[in-house]
Amino acid sequence: MPKCIDFDEKFGLYAEKWIAANRSKYKNMDLLEEQIPEVYLRWLNAPADWLDGKTPGEWFQQYSDAGELVALMREYNEQKINLPDPLLERMTDLGEDAVAPLMQLVKEYSKNRGLAISALNLLIELGSSEPMEMCLDIISSADGQNELTDVAAELLNGLGDSVVEPVLARMEGASRTAEDCFLDVLCNFPGDERIYTYTVNAFNRRYDRRALYASYLGKLGDDRAIEPLGKALKMSDISYLDYIEIANAIEALGGEADTEREFNGDPYYESLKKMK
Repeated sequence: MPKCIDFDEKFGLYAEKWIAANRSKYKNMDLLEEQIPEVYLRWLNAPADWLDGKTPGEWFQQYSDAGELVALMREYNEQKINLPDPLLERMTDLGEDAVAPLMQLVKEYSKNRGLAISALNLLIELGSSEPMEMCLDIISSADGQNELTDVAAELLNGLGDSVVEPVLARMEGASRTAEDCFLDVLCNFPGDERIYTYTVNAFNRRYDRRALYASYLGKLGDDRAIEPLGKALKMSDISYLDYIEIANAIEALGGEADTEREFNGDPYYESLKKMK
């Protein structure tokens, strides 16, 4: 039996047969498709001849070594087969024993981004703080925001205020990508003067990201930001999206966004008008 069985393909075939057998029981395809999660659970627990009589849900329970599972993840990746959910679930079942092998996959993020993303997601589920420095490195060295930087930021966010000092230490001289990601993390921890200063300075400096940094200022809850936000709201070059986010931030901070503006010709504004 091959090591890398395509579980998605096997479930697809199972689901096709189930749909063909049950289509007449449902008024429309939407109602039928609502049953798919239950069908999937049934499939997970049904003995399969392609697994020597074991169920898909229990197949990877035979692995007790996280290193073996990581090796299997590499094989799946090399064969361009989606990682089976039961394999990933087994990895999290192993708890702390899975951390070191998964960290090795993350270390190789420059060679294989997809596996690094999968490993980071598993480490998030495990609640591990081990990858903190690695996530800081990933964000600091990125040449643009991508799924890997997003997952790295998500992991940092999940570690609570223990990340504040390490992230602040990376802010000096950070690239624009890193600045965006790091402030996305830091704005969840209001009350630190340094975080407010970095965020308001970024708002005043980064005209291309006004909407983003306005939302961060709103989250920080420091009403000193009402003044710079109010000034920006009156600028002639802001977009409709900028206007909405700045106005929302002002109101979140207890101020009033009383500047009326026309945005005819703004692509986002025009698209919303067409939807009404």
